Amino acid sequence: MSLTTRGLSLLAGAVLSLAAASASAQDGTGYEATIGGAPSAAAMTVDLLVARPLGLAATVIGTVVFVASLPFQALAGNVADPARALVAEPAKFTFVRPLGEGVN
Repeated sequence: MSLTTRGLSLLAGAVLSLAAASASAQDGTGYEATIGGAPSAAAMTVDLLVARPLGLAATVIGTVVFVASLPFQALAGNVADPARALVAEPAKFTFVRPLGEGVN
């Protein structure tokens, strides 16, 4: 397997893992369920070392895909939905969400 193919496979796996984590984060169970309701140290560690870097990768990849599809989306009159799904949501997951929240 070439370096480029392997890198793309790793990035695709990271994006899929991030999508699964953000989808399962909506039920409020997992690492974050502690007595006081605050995220546990394990959740914060996993978030800092795994989820945030994957979120950053998803934000960068989503931005590249969005920019590449922008002329076609502009012609179709649908720029807001792809911008939200490909750029805004991953960016919020990475930069706005409190540390440890939503990590299962």
